[in-house]
Amino acid sequence: MSKLALVTGATSGIGRAFADRLAADGYDLIAVGRNTDRLDQLVEARPDVKISPVAADLSTLDGIRAVADLAAAEPVDLLVNNAGVAHYMPLAELPADKAAELVMVKVLAPTLLTRAVVGGMQQRGSGAIVNVGGMIAFSGPAPSTVMPRRAVYAGALADLLAFSQTLSAELEGTGVAVQALLPGVVATEFHTRQGLDLSAIPRMSAEDVVTASLRGLELGETVTAPGVEDVSLLETVFAADLAAFGGQSPQVATRYRD
Repeated sequence: MSKLALVTGATSGIGRAFADRLAADGYDLIAVGRNTDRLDQLVEARPDVKISPVAADLSTLDGIRAVADLAAAEPVDLLVNNAGVAHYMPLAELPADKAAELVMVKVLAPTLLTRAVVGGMQQRGSGAIVNVGGMIAFSGPAPSTVMPRRAVYAGALADLLAFSQTLSAELEGTGVAVQALLPGVVATEFHTRQGLDLSAIPRMSAEDVVTASLRGLELGETVTAPGVEDVSLLETVFAADLAAFGGQSPQVATRYRD
């Protein structure tokens, strides 16, 4: 019996690479995207695989609810929350509708789609949820001289990281795995849609990102950073987070006293 994967943003970039790889691995697919022509191209490219194309706009509540209802009704074995939007600019310059769109696609949609499938996964005692973010989730302390201004985008990816880590702990022992997938710069259309030419910067392929994700699931990783060779760097960050969390006191810190 084939396993079933639901992939959002399945028509380009990392999402398309996930769809192609999972189809090759024998999964049936629910492929979600905005572009119906590209969804049709995906189906035509894999006539040997059962692919159910779903045209939906995850920047709208109606689109999120439609996909969530579908996901809740199906025995989804693997959910890949990959859909994204390229609104990467200073907050003061980010139009309100684009800020809302980014939060809907990268925060609300993954949250509600995960909620839709996690109950069934728990009942079956198996399943995996992959939340595609990026290494920018760690970039909050970086000054604008190092990284472009990107408050909403970075905040959304940081949310995905904390959400994945906390949910992973919540689901410990249930057989359901959760992964925050955090690639660096990837050779996709993401930056060209913003008019940015990153061709001179070394970039990872979307296919390598998917390979790392699937291997990370096998290794039991909650956080998979495909381009980070020294995993102790990640462990140091997470240990520091817990140390800061555990270092609090009911007394106000000395530096805040008169």
